[in-house]
Amino acid sequence: MFKKLFGSKSEPKEVMIKAPATGRFVDLKDVPDPTFSEKMMGEGFAVEPSEGRIVSPVKGKIVQVFPTKHAVGIKSDEGLDVLIHIGLETVALNGEGFTTHVSEGDKVNPGDLLVEFTLADIKEKAKSLITPVVFTEGDQIQDIKSHEQTDVTAGETDMATVTVKG
Repeated sequence: MFKKLFGSKSEPKEVMIKAPATGRFVDLKDVPDPTFSEKMMGEGFAVEPSEGRIVSPVKGKIVQVFPTKHAVGIKSDEGLDVLIHIGLETVALNGEGFTTHVSEGDKVNPGDLLVEFTLADIKEKAKSLITPVVFTEGDQIQDIKSHEQTDVTAGETDMATVTVKG
């Protein structure tokens, strides 16, 4: 009864964020695009992929697949909003070179294939292959602990532990 009258705060939840791609870790501040490097979209990290596969970094639900297939939004089971943006200035490719394997509403687990892309085409036609992963709703986050890495493996390497507010 008191919960209904006064509301209740749930306990904070931790989310382990896995690498969305195999490749090289890039600090968000080193991403050659101020939208990401100045954290206008949120906190996070980036990976420079060495292969053309993007996997889910969390367990959750697909909330957005951009029509141009260059980005995917996921809401983790703990309530964290995660955006994976494949390459820089890739929206201009209008989906060319990208194949999506998920749709809005799909449930995903860490390591599930989200998008495949032609590495050579994206490297040639986009500004950069660097793929930012950002937590777009800063007010959801209580704490972020980054796990410093150099070389990362898609769906396996722990990148960060994010504590989501209760």
